[in-house]
Amino acid sequence: MELKIDKQVRINFPNLSIIIKKLDNIIIEKNNNNLENYKTDVLNEISKKYNLSSLKDERIFRIYRNFFWEIGVDPTKIRPAAEALIRRVLTGKTIPKINNLVDTYNLTSIKTGIPLAAFDNSKIINGIIVRFAEPNEKFYGIGMKEPQNLKGNEVIITDEEKIIAVYPYRDSNETKITNLTKSIQLMICGVPQISKDILLKTESIAIQNITKFCINNKK
Repeated sequence: MELKIDKQVRINFPNLSIIIKKLDNIIIEKNNNNLENYKTDVLNEISKKYNLSSLKDERIFRIYRNFFWEIGVDPTKIRPAAEALIRRVLTGKTIPKINNLVDTYNLTSIKTGIPLAAFDNSKIINGIIVRFAEPNEKFYGIGMKEPQNLKGNEVIITDEEKIIAVYPYRDSNETKITNLTKSIQLMICGVPQISKDILLKTESIAIQNITKFCINNKK
């Protein structure tokens, strides 16, 4: 599926890179013992790698925080996804357990520091567009009781008909992963100053993990 970045987003963020990858034969399940073992390994690794007091000063998280400031989002209130997950680990809290696919890309995000998202491919109409929101455009995110009125400074992901995500931190309720999901669009969410090579490495890890824990390889 083609990813189009709007001209104004390109002007404002000329070095923005985003990777989108379609993956089929997805199996959604609540529990996966092999995934739980991988989770233990990743969380142990992260606990040794980072320190809570200096986490926000790590280069990769500072880069994402700077992007948040540029689009009018306060990263002290809404933290970049990977940083928020790692912060939970370092404070001894559990990370959300949703399903094997969401848990897998969350663990990949924790491991790499790069935010990831996945959208149910069957709910996407005619391609994916990255653009700025219009003032008062409505967004119905996962977990929201009421739609949010956007201000117009947000970078959003849309298809031909609707908003799929507020980039790179909140996904739409309409395209979320459910038990019926069979095909996804996996998004590796870059920001300026994050190189394409880092995103490609993250994509490789994500696909390897999703293939291992979430894809039916039986012919």
